[in-house]
Order: sequence, then structure tokens, then C-alpha cells
Amino acid sequence: MGELHEWDNFYVILGSAAGALIGLQFVVMTLIAERPTATSGDAARAFATPTIVHLSCCLLIAALICVPWPDMATGACVGGAVGICGLFYMAAILLRMLRQSAYRPDWEDWTFHIVLPFLAYTLLVLSSLASIGHARQALFGVGVTTLLLLFIGIHNAWDAVAYQVFVIRRRDADKS
Repeated sequence: MGELHEWDNFYVILGSAAGALIGLQFVVMTLIAERPTATSGDAARAFATPTIVHLSCCLLIAALICVPWPDMATGACVGGAVGICGLFYMAAILLRMLRQSAYRPDWEDWTFHIVLPFLAYTLLVLSSLASIGHARQALFGVGVTTLLLLFIGIHNAWDAVAYQVFVIRRRDADKS
């Protein structure tokens, strides 16, 4: 299982970044929580919570890569289970996005909140399946998955903050 050791630095960097971003997201959410609206809870569950989940999944994958698995198949099964859970979670998020009424998603929202996460979790499942016979190549798929989830988390966190600052606060200021 020497293939995993070649990825140590990659996942140390990625896991550290994901952990730090999770902390920053909590700080940001605390700062913008001063003016919740009646429908903001539905929107938060549809848009903000998945950001934490995607970043946490990066951290989880980074930790799982470092586990001294008895064999590649065991690690692949765990990775595949994480991917399947991610797909089910994304189906729930899709329903939440469709049900909430606080915000009308545009093409960018659909891309970063639904399409790319579905792609990432699907790639994780496929990479896990492929790792049984092609471990070296499959690890690149897991790496792409983890990077994609990290960048999705970064984009969505920034997008949420920008929306709060440039849309919500400006609208509140115009009302005053």
C-alpha cells in the first residue's frame, strides 16, 4: 500500500486547508447571524450547511487516506461508502433547494451547489470501485474529488458572504 504514502503531503495540505476553512465558515456565520429572516433557515440548510459538509468531507477523506488499512479493499469500501452517503446527501440538498423560497438559485448556484458536488461524490464512488484493480490511478480520482470538494466549499463560502454583504446589507441600508 505504498501508493498511499506518496499522497501524504497532498492530504496534509488539503486536510489542513479544509479544517481551517470550516473554522472560518463558523466565524462568518456567527457574524452574519444578527439579522435572520423567517425563511433564512430553509435557505441556510440548502446553501450554507452543504458547504460545511463538503469541507468536512475533504477533512474526512484526508484522514481516511492516512489510516493504515489492512488492505486496499477495506479502504476502498469505506471511501465508496463516503461517496454513496455524499450522493444521498446531495439528493436531499436538491430537494431543499427546490423547496426553499428565500432565494432563487441561478446557473452558478446550480453548478456549484448541485452539479459539481454530485460529480465529486460520483467520482469518489467510481474511484473506490476502480481502486481494487487500479489503485494507483484510482488515487488520482480520489485526489480530484477532494480538491473539487475543497474548491466547491471555498466558492460557496465566498458566495454566501458576498451575498450577505453586497445584497442583503445593501438592501437593508436602502430601506433605512
